[in-house]
Order: sequence, then structure tokens, then C-alpha cells
Amino acid sequence: SSFSHHRSGSNSAKKDDNDPNNNNNGIKLETLVEEVPSSTAIVVPSSTPPPSTHPTTKIVSVDEMSPTEVIESIEQITIQILHQILSKNGFAFAIPSRSSTNQLYLPHLDRIVLGDKRLVRSILHVKEARKAAITTRVMNLLHKVLDKNIHITKRDLFYTDVKLFVDQTDSDGVLDDIATMVGCTRSNLHVVASDKGLVVGRIQFEEDGDEIDCTKMGVGGKAIPPYIDKITNIRSDAEFVLLVEKEAAYMRMAEDRFYHRYPCVVITAKGQPDVATRMFLSRLVRELGLPVLGLVDADPYGLKILSVYMSGSKNMSYDSASLTTPDIKWLGLRPSDLDKFDLPEQCRLDMTENDIRTGKELMKEEFILKNPEWVKELEIMVKTKKKAEIQALSSFGFQYITETYLPQKLKEGDWI
Repeated sequence: SSFSHHRSGSNSAKKDDNDPNNNNNGIKLETLVEEVPSSTAIVVPSSTPPPSTHPTTKIVSVDEMSPTEVIESIEQITIQILHQILSKNGFAFAIPSRSSTNQLYLPHLDRIVLGDKRLVRSILHVKEARKAAITTRVMNLLHKVLDKNIHITKRDLFYTDVKLFVDQTDSDGVLDDIATMVGCTRSNLHVVASDKGLVVGRIQFEEDGDEIDCTKMGVGGKAIPPYIDKITNIRSDAEFVLLVEKEAAYMRMAEDRFYHRYPCVVITAKGQPDVATRMFLSRLVRELGLPVLGLVDADPYGLKILSVYMSGSKNMSYDSASLTTPDIKWLGLRPSDLDKFDLPEQCRLDMTENDIRTGKELMKEEFILKNPEWVKELEIMVKTKKKAEIQALSSFGFQYITETYLPQKLKEGDWI
């Protein structure tokens, strides 16, 4: 096919340090320490040194763990807490810091990772006591959930102790802390967010024992489940994955059954990607070896969204290995497409000062600089001060995107 003919020569992409989702879920990281005193030390995942080209860099990484393994790790941490209390030291958690100063981008891994700095969260410290109590309570609740081998939502978790948590950001925030202490992925804790992502097209799999065929799930396709660990036996005869930023464009492709004419899997996270969609995409690429084409708005934020899929977000840097999909090709909508497809002037939106500033900042990012074609596209955007949404293609007709734009792009191998 024209796709397989062109895809091997495309350039890979890098990171975005300005990911709009880079936050710490309301956590204030109180105390950064290079070494945790032995009297307060809690076992944290061992730091994994990268290849010898970066011998001095240490990172915190996590692994897939079974419910039993997570339970055992929580119990080990609890025993250490008891030893501290019996030694009349109160107790404290040693937690890998997720502050921005501890977020590293490693080119040889092509993703953002978590450094080796840690913080101490002590029950005896006035400013940290409440957060230490919340951490302890959430660990207790996670133990119960894992023991029952069920999944709960973040909202369920919050309502188990509203008086202590007060705000859901407090209970949400410590989940990442506990995952790094335990050494597991956040999904291994069995606390999930609500469904957000959608998938339709040439893919079949089993979900908790039920057979799913995404060509027979109705017009809207299948919701990507938050518990990716229950998906098994993934099969596909697709030639590529089409990753779409906007739900409206996804629905057009789903209703037109675009995947029958061009064997593909169509995925959207309806804007900023959630953890489940990122993990699902990563698994598809890892297990099926499918290339990924990105279809996003022709503005700086479209590229930011691609960067989260490719290199990860700072907030989840400790789990970037299972959440990232390197080498996504930029299919469209690109700034050069505005002239190539003669997009009407009324569909070309003026960039705001913030848009222009963001575009210029992106041009300094390594994941852009390593791809000269991406740099050229950003230069066009910043020079013309124009942007456009995918939906602007509808000015030529509601089905223009599936009947003309995408077929022409795929035939020409027009991705970078």
C-alpha cells in the first residue's frame, strides 16, 4: 500500500515540556531531599540507571504488578510504618518527588521520566500531617479494593472519607505518590477515571472475557475502558491507527465507516488524552506493531496533544514507559494544508498573542527541532499568524474529510 511504502522514512518526534496537563494534582511537594534519613526511610522503587551514555542519571520507574504483588508491597510499607511508631519516631513516607525540577527528558528513551529526588512526608510535621494521614487512609482503602479484586472510580474513593479528604484533588493526588512508593503503574491500583476515549474500526479483543469487535459496535464505536488490564487477545488486520484530536472528526469517520475503505483503527480521547487512551494506544502499537497517524488542529495545542501521546506528561512521568507512543506521524491538519487545499479565508482563524508565543516556544523544543519538517510547519503558522480547526474542512462539504482530504493524504503518503 502507499502507506507502507512511505512510513519507514518518516522522522520520529520528541517531547513537550509545556504540556498543559503538567500539574501535581493539587499536591504541594513539601520537602525535597537527596537522601532520606534511615529512621524515616520507606522502601521506594529502586532507581534504574539508563544506558552507559548517561551513567550519572538515576530515574524512578515502575512495573506492571498483579493485585497480590501490590497488596504485599502495601503491607511491607505498613510494617515499616509500625516499626517507626514502635521506635517512638512517629512515622514518615519517603516519596519520589514529582515536582517540575525532578522531571527529566532523556533523548535515548525519547520520553519524560522521573528523577531520583525524594520528599519526606511526616505525621509529626504540622504542614505535612494531614497529607500523611490522607496517604495512609488511601493505602488502607486500596488494600481493600485490591483484596476484593475490583475496580473503583476516583469519585468512589473520595466519597469513602469525605470528612478527611475534603476535596477530591486531595485523594486523587496521593494515588500517584502511592504508585511510585509501591513501584507499580497507577492502573495497577484499580482506581480509574470515567470513560473518555473511543475506538472504532478493524480491531477485536476480549474485555474481561467478552468478545469485542469494534466494527460492530454501532455508529459511535466502543468506549475505551479505564481498566486496560482486563483487555486481552488483541487482533487486527488494520494497516495503521488514525489518532484523532476531536470527537466530531472521529464521529464523521465512524459514521462513514472510513475504516472499511482504508483498513485502520480510529481512536480519539476527545481533546487532551486521558491515561486509559494513552495506555490503550501504547499497547496497540507495542503488540500489533501498527504505525500511528495523528490528525489534530493546525494550532500549537494540536502539537502539544501529540507530544503527550509521544513523550508523556510530567505528572505521569514515573509511568511513561507504558503510556507513551513514540514516532507518531503528523498527518494533518498542518499549516501548509491551508493553502494546499485552498481553505477559505473565513475558516482561517487569527492566532492570539498567546498562540504565537506558544508556537515560538514549541520551536525551541527538542521534539520539534529533531524533525525539520515540523519546524517548517510551525514557521508557516507563526509567520502567517493563522490557525485552523479540523472542522474547517467541512466548509467544502460535511464528508469532505473522509471522501477527499484523508484519501488524498494517504494516497500521497503526505505525513511527516
